[in-house]
Amino acid sequence: MSVKDTIKKMFTYSDDELEEEDVTDEEDADIPASKYENSKATDTGRTPNIVMFEPRSFTDVPTIANHLLKKQAAVVNMRKLSQEYKQRTIDFLYGVTYGLRGTTRQIDTESILCTPANIAVGGEITSESEDA
Repeated sequence: MSVKDTIKKMFTYSDDELEEEDVTDEEDADIPASKYENSKATDTGRTPNIVMFEPRSFTDVPTIANHLLKKQAAVVNMRKLSQEYKQRTIDFLYGVTYGLRGTTRQIDTESILCTPANIAVGGEITSESEDA
């Protein structure tokens, strides 16, 4: 064995070692935890989350948009915002959800639900005046 071969061997791994490690990792990744597991529930492979927000100023709204971009639903209570900022918040979040092909629904007079396309929303909420 030459000096060149000795140095090369010191700084490289053999293919046998790498193949053995890769095979065990790939085999474990393909086995589901149970027969009911569905790893393709969302684009990220995780369970969709619903995050609740109560912004105090319009500067808090981009944080909500970031959660929507991460494919998480957001419930936004705007009771602490002035009327001007409520409208700006609604307009901004409608634009974000429209761009994500999601939906925005009004929950009550001061709360909305914003969902990206990967989360379906069903049902309707009626107001008290419609119940009578």
